[in-house]
Amino acid sequence: MAMQFYASPEQIMRDRSEHARKGISRGRSAVVLTYEGGVLFVAENLTSLRKVSEIYDRIGFAAVGRYNEFENLRRAGVRKADLDGYSYDRRDVTGRAIANAYAHALGAIFTEQVKAYEVEICVAEVGTTPESDEIYRITYDGSVQDEPGVMAMGGQAEAISGALKEAHRIDLSLGEAVRLAVKALGSVGGEGGQPRTLGAEQLEVAVLDRSRTGRTFRRVIGVALTSLLTEEPPAAPVTESPSEPPPAVEKKAPPQSAGSDDLEILDDLDEAEGDAKE
Repeated sequence: MAMQFYASPEQIMRDRSEHARKGISRGRSAVVLTYEGGVLFVAENLTSLRKVSEIYDRIGFAAVGRYNEFENLRRAGVRKADLDGYSYDRRDVTGRAIANAYAHALGAIFTEQVKAYEVEICVAEVGTTPESDEIYRITYDGSVQDEPGVMAMGGQAEAISGALKEAHRIDLSLGEAVRLAVKALGSVGGEGGQPRTLGAEQLEVAVLDRSRTGRTFRRVIGVALTSLLTEEPPAAPVTESPSEPPPAVEKKAPPQSAGSDDLEILDDLDEAEGDAKE
């Protein structure tokens, strides 16, 4: 009888963690951050497969890693949110509950199955104010963390997250937030450590717009995305209009030479002066 191969539980967990981290690091990164008008999702994506999607009215989903695995999780999250909203009330569906459900599912897969999911997930819920926005990060082993303000996932997430946190403010406009996220994504991965320039065709951008009622999720594509990526030029300084030029001096016509009529008048004047002298 052949002896079974034995490995300690610690070694099995380490191997699964290393396998999952390698799979996630091979994928392109995604960032999530809050801004004045809501929550922004920006993912580097060259395909038509979606990394960013809607879960429920005010809840969004973003993921990196193996597509078929996080797509199964996304669909399960949508079904849970719809069932809870139908059974109870739409206000009872929260980002925290969805994040906890994902954490339980990934934790069970990591400990019970042979292969761990090579995914990293973000669940975000937009609030009435930037301070009330919620961003949750769920990793391959079921760990869940509350990320205040910004988070990055995928390969070189630490460097991207550092670039985001340095310049992030809750009062950013949508254009400023998009340019900040794209700049952070392009700060890594270039040749020789040089930053990259990412165009609209390389990005997947969506927002949870807090000003909307009901469904707040919308995608930013096409001309709208291109205009946000283009930094607005500074306004030209206001210059005073030049003073009005002085009125032109009216030129006097040169004296005309005396004609025949003028000569007759001069002769009459001379005769009148002669009579007056006599």
